[in-house]
Amino acid sequence: MNHSIQSVSVIGLGYIGLPTAAVLASRKIKVIGVDIDQRAVDTINRGEIHIVEPELDIVVHAAVSEGWLRATTRVESADAFMIAVPTPFRGNFEPDLSYVKAASESIAPVLKKGDVVILESTSPVGTTEQMVQWLANARPDLTFPSKDRDDCDVCVAYCPERVLPGQVIRELVENDRVIGGINRISAVKAQDIYRIFVQGELLITDARTAEMSKLTENAFRDVNIAFANELSLICDKLEIDVWELIKVANHHPRVNILQPGPGVGGHCIAVDPWFIVNKTPEQAQLIRTAREVNDGKPEWVIAKVRAMVESLAANGKPASDIRVACFGLAFKPNIDDLRESPSVDIALKLAKMYPGRVMAVEPHIDAAPQKLADAGAQLIALDEALERADVLVMLVDHHAFKEIKPQLRADQCLVDTKGVWRISRND
Repeated sequence: MNHSIQSVSVIGLGYIGLPTAAVLASRKIKVIGVDIDQRAVDTINRGEIHIVEPELDIVVHAAVSEGWLRATTRVESADAFMIAVPTPFRGNFEPDLSYVKAASESIAPVLKKGDVVILESTSPVGTTEQMVQWLANARPDLTFPSKDRDDCDVCVAYCPERVLPGQVIRELVENDRVIGGINRISAVKAQDIYRIFVQGELLITDARTAEMSKLTENAFRDVNIAFANELSLICDKLEIDVWELIKVANHHPRVNILQPGPGVGGHCIAVDPWFIVNKTPEQAQLIRTAREVNDGKPEWVIAKVRAMVESLAANGKPASDIRVACFGLAFKPNIDDLRESPSVDIALKLAKMYPGRVMAVEPHIDAAPQKLADAGAQLIALDEALERADVLVMLVDHHAFKEIKPQLRADQCLVDTKGVWRISRND
């Protein structure tokens, strides 16, 4: 297939940037991946990957071996630039756009007439317009798009990712995409790029609507998760099995309650709703409350663990001998991604509460995060944790955990935030 776009530079080679770069390269497009992490760059140039994502290793190896994908720490000229860098928040949930600004300023010197710049990073409403201003300030010799004019030297658009970790390669290709242009021509130019590899529908809108679409999708999910998490708190108070309750309630033809957990993690759902709240604090009441419910769930889990430790101690177990095992650290099942993970926060707080007595089981990583290690938490095998722990804290429903049904000893306590082992005890 012939494309007007012959080369694409992907800025940021993380969980979104690297799969996007690899899939584009698999379509015989020259892709230059850019990242500030030299280790990641070297790993990719060997045809290997520095993150865990099914099938990604195969696609990257083929793309590098065939010469379509190359990584570097320096931005180079290309026909299109896709920015996929982090957008975290600072204290008080203030969006931090420093990575987007740095990426914009890094590509500005190599921009030329006819180029297309696409922001993929999840961003507050208005970020794409701000990016245009950064680019225009750096390159006054070029004209950039505005809502009021269709002519420009460089087109700029926003297109958020919509992929599920663990299924990124498939969903990059199959999922519909929302493409928001600063002007109409920018949206059309960006659409041409995504047509290279996307089989789903490519929906054109303006940049602000596209930005809000991404935030809305994740806020919707956050609100629904908060409902399930609040139900779990209510059911605990009323001595009702929340898992049984949700199972029977979901037999209503118009009810589909999600499953509760220890909180909400990941870079998207745990962060994006705050971008809406930050912009419209008076209007986003429900969205704020949902965030507060989900952010408060880890403290509830910790309180449950503390109560069990105190109960064991009251029944004669020496407090210094009581050990706690946290099962799962990732923010969701069957991945290695620990970003914004409530499970990590829970394990860290427990490790500080019970120095030297907290263990963690995470089958998808090889070493404990540094902050956990510094707090004295050990990363150990599943069997060892089941044998040594007095309080078992199920935090992530990994397949490795769901595949077994351990018979807990009479002197072991279980806090099961995911309903994985709740019926496994021999009474």
